[in-house]
Amino acid sequence: MTATTRKNLSRRAVLRGIGGTGAAALLAGCGVPPAFVEPEDRAGRDLSDRERVLHFANWPLYIDTDDDDPSKRPTLDAFTRRTGISVRYTEEINDNDEFFGKISPALTNRQDTGRDLLVVSDWMAARFVRLGWVQEMDRSKQPNVRRHLDPLLRSPAFDEGRRHAVPWQSGITGIAYDRRRLGREIRSTSELWADDLRGKVTLLSGLDEAIPLLLQGDGVDVTRWTADDFHAVCDRVERLVRKKHIRRFTGNDYIKDLSNGDVLACQAYSGDVVQLQADNPDIVFVVPEEGAELWAESLMIPNRARHKTSAERLVDYYYEPEVAAELAAWVAYVCPVPAARDVLADSGDEELAALAEDPLIFPDDAMRARLALARDVTAEERGEFARRWNSLVGL
Repeated sequence: MTATTRKNLSRRAVLRGIGGTGAAALLAGCGVPPAFVEPEDRAGRDLSDRERVLHFANWPLYIDTDDDDPSKRPTLDAFTRRTGISVRYTEEINDNDEFFGKISPALTNRQDTGRDLLVVSDWMAARFVRLGWVQEMDRSKQPNVRRHLDPLLRSPAFDEGRRHAVPWQSGITGIAYDRRRLGREIRSTSELWADDLRGKVTLLSGLDEAIPLLLQGDGVDVTRWTADDFHAVCDRVERLVRKKHIRRFTGNDYIKDLSNGDVLACQAYSGDVVQLQADNPDIVFVVPEEGAELWAESLMIPNRARHKTSAERLVDYYYEPEVAAELAAWVAYVCPVPAARDVLADSGDEELAALAEDPLIFPDDAMRARLALARDVTAEERGEFARRWNSLVGL
C-alpha cells in the first residue's frame, strides 16, 4: 500500500447542472412513470452459492490500483482470494442522472439490472430508496458495518438506520482558498462576500452540492431547512451574481481556477483539496465556523440482484479497518471507517502515518462537531428549486 499523489476525479463535481431533473424527464418522455416497487417485489433469486461471481458498478478512479499494473485492484483481488468470489468491476458511472436513466427501465419493469452492487451520490440514493428500487441489507451478515460505520453517517434523512445504503466513501463540502494570494484567512462562509473577493469567488453549479453550505452560512439547520430558507439564499446569490461578485458556477473545474489564481476562494470538496495541497501547500480547506455538509456516496444492492449475499459480503469486507485503510490511502476522501485511522498510524510507514493525521481524511473532533448531513431535496420540491437555482447558474 502506498500513498503517492494520484489524480483524483471529483465524484461530487461531475456535470449535474440540470438539477436532478433529467432522469425523471427521460422516464416521462418514454411514457413510463417512475414506479414504486413494494418490498415484497424487490428480491430476486439469490444465486450466490451457485455462482461465485459479483457484478460491481462504480465511478472511475474510485478504488485502489496496483502501482505497477493499473488493471489490478489489490483490495478486490484479496477479497477474491479469501472468498473465491470473483468481482466483475466496471467503471461505468460517470454521472448520477445518466446512470439512473441507464438502469431505470429494468428497475421500473421489475427486472435484474445485471449489477449486484452500485455506488451513487446520496441525493441519488435517496431517489432509489423512495422508489423502492434497492433492497435492504441483512446486517446480521455485516458485523463490520455494524461495528465500524462512522456514527456521523449512520442516519441520513433519506434512509433511517442506513438499511439500504452504506457509504463507500465520504467527503465534506467546504471552502478552499489560496492563503498566499489572498493574504488573509477565511473562517466563515460570509467572508466569501468581502469586497476583496469581488470577481474572485466561484460556487458549485449543482443544486444539491451548493445549497447546504450556503444555508449553513445563514445559520440554518440543514437537517430541516425550508423553502423559505432556500429562497433567501437564492435571493442573496442573485444579488451577488448581478454585482459580478461571483465569477461563475463550476463543476470540478474550480480546481484549475484555484490553481492558476483566477479565483482566490471557492466552494470545494475535501477530497480535491487533498490532491491540490500536494502541489501547493498554500491551498487551504476550511470547514466554516457555521458548519459544512458531510456527504457520502453509497453502496446499494438494486432490486432483483442475482448475488445479494455475495454483495453484502463485499460491503462488509470494505468495513474491515485494514481494508478501509488501504482504500482510504488511495482515494483520499473522508474514510467512513474511523478505526482505519489507527491502522495507518501504526503502519510503520511515515507517509501513511501522515494520512492518519490529515483531518480531510479523518476529521478531528473539532471539525466533526461542525459537520452535518443535509436533508435531501424532496421529489415535490425538486422541480421548483431546480428551476430557481438553474436560473441563477445561467445568469
